[in-house]
Amino acid sequence: MVSTTTGSSFLANITKQESLSIQRLVDYSSIESLSEIWPLAAKQFGNIVALHNPHVKPEVKITYAQLAEKIQQFGAGLQALGVQAGDRVSLVADNSPRWFIADQGIITAGGVDAVRSSQAEREELLFIVANSGSIALVVEDLKTLQKLRERLHNLPIQFIILLSDETPPAEETIKILNYNQLLELGSKHTLVRVKQTLQDLATLIYTSGTTGKPKGVMLSHGNLLHQVKTLGTVVQPQPEDIVLSILPTWHSYERSGEYFLLSQGCTQVYTNIRSVKKDLKDFKPHYMIAVPRLWESIHEGVQKQFREQPAKKQRLIYFLLGVSERYIKAKRIAAGLSLDHLHASPVQKLFAKIVAAVLSPIHNLGEKQVYGKVREATGGRFKHIISGGGALPRHIDTFFEIVGVEILQGYGLTETSPVTNARRPWHNLRGSSGQPIAGTEVKIVDPETRRPLPNGQRGLVLLRGPQIMQGYYQNPEATAKVLDADGWFDSGDLGWVTPYNDLVLTGRAKDTIVLTNGENIEPQPIEDACLRSPYIDQIMLVGQDQRCIGALIVPNVEALEKWAEAQNLTLVTDDNNLTSSSGETITLESKMIQDLFRQELNREVQNRPGYRPDDRVGPFRLIQEPFSIENGLMTQTLKIRRHVVMERYQAIIAAMFG
Repeated sequence: MVSTTTGSSFLANITKQESLSIQRLVDYSSIESLSEIWPLAAKQFGNIVALHNPHVKPEVKITYAQLAEKIQQFGAGLQALGVQAGDRVSLVADNSPRWFIADQGIITAGGVDAVRSSQAEREELLFIVANSGSIALVVEDLKTLQKLRERLHNLPIQFIILLSDETPPAEETIKILNYNQLLELGSKHTLVRVKQTLQDLATLIYTSGTTGKPKGVMLSHGNLLHQVKTLGTVVQPQPEDIVLSILPTWHSYERSGEYFLLSQGCTQVYTNIRSVKKDLKDFKPHYMIAVPRLWESIHEGVQKQFREQPAKKQRLIYFLLGVSERYIKAKRIAAGLSLDHLHASPVQKLFAKIVAAVLSPIHNLGEKQVYGKVREATGGRFKHIISGGGALPRHIDTFFEIVGVEILQGYGLTETSPVTNARRPWHNLRGSSGQPIAGTEVKIVDPETRRPLPNGQRGLVLLRGPQIMQGYYQNPEATAKVLDADGWFDSGDLGWVTPYNDLVLTGRAKDTIVLTNGENIEPQPIEDACLRSPYIDQIMLVGQDQRCIGALIVPNVEALEKWAEAQNLTLVTDDNNLTSSSGETITLESKMIQDLFRQELNREVQNRPGYRPDDRVGPFRLIQEPFSIENGLMTQTLKIRRHVVMERYQAIIAAMFG
């Protein structure tokens, strides 16, 4: 079931435009392991700054030559401590140049890193360390180690590395070195080059499962190198281009993006939520990889500035934006890049071209008066913005197109390394997730029969290509559920394909909800917690591609009747079948009822083990019709048919988040 490709054969069927683009980049087609990139990059880019962290004192700048040396020293130090080919090493840390050095140092030593944020729950981290069979642990700092320390004696951990400069505690029974001590040890030992192939396992990235137990996604060198070798068909960075990095560096989306951009000599500048708006202005990046929520936040900031303008200027701004929206939509139709007009006739395209020409002077006025200033807030040098980790709202896509900031939306999952599809600069079909990248196949099938469906018809998205994972670590049952014998991966997403092979996503067949900040929410445990409330009979979480999760709730009418009576109230539903004998009349929409359910949701969710802020239920709606087999909202095994409920209550859900 493992899909692998040697050399650059998966580039055989790329388009002429893609071929011309990738020819301008440094060629890594002949390498077979990630560790081979950095010595080659050091020779090519030498004194160019590779990694720059301006938010520490003193600030850190590491050139490509220094990066290759430090990776080699880190790897040699691990080998001196006993790491051998195939050994797993848990890497529990967050964004920094040292994370990147540790990641590639582990892989250069021949190891496989099992990665996760230091901010993750203790039980989750301990599960990862144990499940991966790690023989060593690399942690952010002493605080992170302290979180795990008391349970490590039951695990086969032979030594621990701190990525900080803190002095290791002397009383420890396990050998502990800090970052500089490891590099010093590595400088005294000769690195033994480990022969690694495309099929060899490179990393384990743990992703949440429906049971709450994380699943270790096995990504090989071939999986990740596919991204390095093919993402140049999407964007073409140049040496010394600035990349602003904000996403978790251990996750496949940011990680593959970093591998690719750094393989081409870019300078990666680390930022964070607090500093990102200032860093955009200060460093003027050429590229940035982020989730839709960041672009929403920037859009909201711009809108706030618009609202602070005098009334007369506000009217001008919104007039210009309105005209420019009509202008760019006409341009899309004329260019054959309108998702809403895929089959526009030559006459329609000609008319759209005329409309665009008529509106062009007003759009140009907007450029001079407004849009150029908006671009300045993003640094003014973006070649392309890369968006993924969730669907990009249409109005955000349109706004950035109006102001002249090009967003390329992509698609993929941790299990696909992650990119399978991406919009191209020369074929940027807004509203879609783009065409497959080189070597990748997309198939739309009926969710129940798995029968292939024609272009334009919605179904389950299956994916196949060199970037598809090897499987879930030590979990063949879970692997078999998503990866078939022919190498097709079940994405769990619903979508359709345009006549030009662009993928358009419409929802999820699986339960996982992905928020616009990129966080994955497994609804079942949260729903189970909410059902502890006596006033909630049924609940289904919603919120795909929203900022937070919401809920559709079927209330327990009997419990609510007793509550109303205790409050000396008369509660009336739409059909008047719920009443009490006396008191003020209220409805399910009344503030007292809404406040009751808000209190219940907050209490039950926050009392759930492993609670995270993203688990909080935001907007909710009370619906009176229970989910049942009879109305088609439940399966024969009494499971909620989520996609059917989503379709049935589409308008209510849209209003909930509106």
